[in-house]
Amino acid sequence: MSEIRRDKKGRRLLTGESQRKDGKYEYKYQDAFGKRKTVYSWRLTEADSVPKGKRGDIPLREKERQIQLDLNRGIACAGDLTVLELVEMYVAQKRGVRHNTRANYNFVLNIIRKEEFGLKRIDKIKIFDAKAWLIKLQADGRGYSTIHSIRGVLRPAFQMAVDNDLLNKNPFEFQLSTVVVNDSVTREALTRKQERAFLEFVKNDKHFSRYYDGIYILFKTGLRISEFVGLTAGNIDFENSRIVVDHQLQRTRSMEYVIEDPKTGCGTRMVPMTPEVKECFARILANRKPPKVEPVIQGYSGFLFLDKNGRPMVALHWEKYFQHICAKYNSIYKVQMPKVTPHVCRHTFCSNMAKSGMNPKTLQYIMGHSEIGVTLNVYTHIGFEDARAEMLELNGAQANSRGRRAEKRVS
Repeated sequence: MSEIRRDKKGRRLLTGESQRKDGKYEYKYQDAFGKRKTVYSWRLTEADSVPKGKRGDIPLREKERQIQLDLNRGIACAGDLTVLELVEMYVAQKRGVRHNTRANYNFVLNIIRKEEFGLKRIDKIKIFDAKAWLIKLQADGRGYSTIHSIRGVLRPAFQMAVDNDLLNKNPFEFQLSTVVVNDSVTREALTRKQERAFLEFVKNDKHFSRYYDGIYILFKTGLRISEFVGLTAGNIDFENSRIVVDHQLQRTRSMEYVIEDPKTGCGTRMVPMTPEVKECFARILANRKPPKVEPVIQGYSGFLFLDKNGRPMVALHWEKYFQHICAKYNSIYKVQMPKVTPHVCRHTFCSNMAKSGMNPKTLQYIMGHSEIGVTLNVYTHIGFEDARAEMLELNGAQANSRGRRAEKRVS
């Protein structure tokens, strides 16, 4: 028979309860994760007084009652689980994600590790605290897109805690734009005049002309840069005038090449080629110098674009080319060229096709968008001049129609 344990006042102590030599009570228990936890108080019951010089606290038995209530109704006590630990748990459950997504998780984790907010207990985080922290991040110089990425990881992480009964409410469930200023720069499509000027400059430049065919293809196909650099000779179907897009090429921070499926489920597609695009691909293949050792990445070989070391070019190569081209252009001409990137080429293609009257569903297919809303709302940049030109064209067509009807009545 086990010995009955008592406190210094002779009161019987229950399972898990004990009293330390300094008189403080403690209660040990296991949380929903099986982790041993301990709570403390200078008082066992409400009738006890707080020792002189000690901070007041609720009685130990009241803490035990609340713990048992939470456990009985399925709410696992968050205890000392911190924001950082929660996010680490959330990320650890994400299996089979793309390497870009994994890199974003690590990016967010590294930020949280440097922040005092990451050490806070999740059960102490209120909506006010979450908002205040994001405001602090922007005050510290973090951009809107970075804060958007951080909230994009924290919100589902805290929702996981809610779904698993660790919390009652998600403190990150609010509209971000109402909290921090959206200072991100909108990526604008080039006008047709700017596109012509840019391509003409590249074509006639002694150094940059070597990139003309690739840049022309980006402007005239709307391919994602990761799809573009992943193209092999086998992806160019000259007979049927189409580009077979069925994979993309990425390179990790550790310089490892990775072949992945296209960005969306609709990313696998056949992109039509104009005669001019076909000519560009033909020149690229004709001018491609065979490397000493043909690189093979996850079974793919024959990449169209290789660097000076005979390795496949990646997005970073082309981003640098565009950067240098823009810098040289703007050092020569008074009318400055806006920032041009491979993604701006994609914007521009989509916008031009929309302005030309292409069926939105057709454009969605060519762009490889999973939702039509992305095609219409994100990539299509229609401005005042476009609206005015279309109204004038419609008014002109209506006037011509009225004129023909009047001629028929006269005749």
